[in-house]
Amino acid sequence: MRLISKSLENTEEIAKDFVEKLSFGVHENACVVGLYGDLGSGKTTFTKSVAKILGAKENITSPTFVIEKIYNISHLFFTKLIHIDAYRLESAEELQKLSWAETLANAKNLILIEWPENVLEILPENHMKINFKFVSENEREIEI
Repeated sequence: MRLISKSLENTEEIAKDFVEKLSFGVHENACVVGLYGDLGSGKTTFTKSVAKILGAKENITSPTFVIEKIYNISHLFFTKLIHIDAYRLESAEELQKLSWAETLANAKNLILIEWPENVLEILPENHMKINFKFVSENEREIEI
């Protein structure tokens, strides 16, 4: 489904719909969502909206320089939102050094990863994909 966001409020509505449609329940591993798109296409804004909906209390910022940020969330099925920005990673090995296996093994983790194509070989084959596209100054296309 392709949607056009024309404002922060639109992005929040799209994020709310996304959260409501996540298949919750008993999972063996974390829920991994790859956020695909160029710089400025709305990936971090979408993540901020998801975090807000899931009850994160911290200020959500891009993890570009620290690679990974972990937020406590108050949700029935997920207890942690892990926001990863793989933009600066040159290989999947670098992500593995950040306890990736343990993070992935915890079914109570919701992982949103920007620039997943940089670490694609270690992502679950069935990870969810969301595509973002810069349309204009105030418009972004979000395909879920």
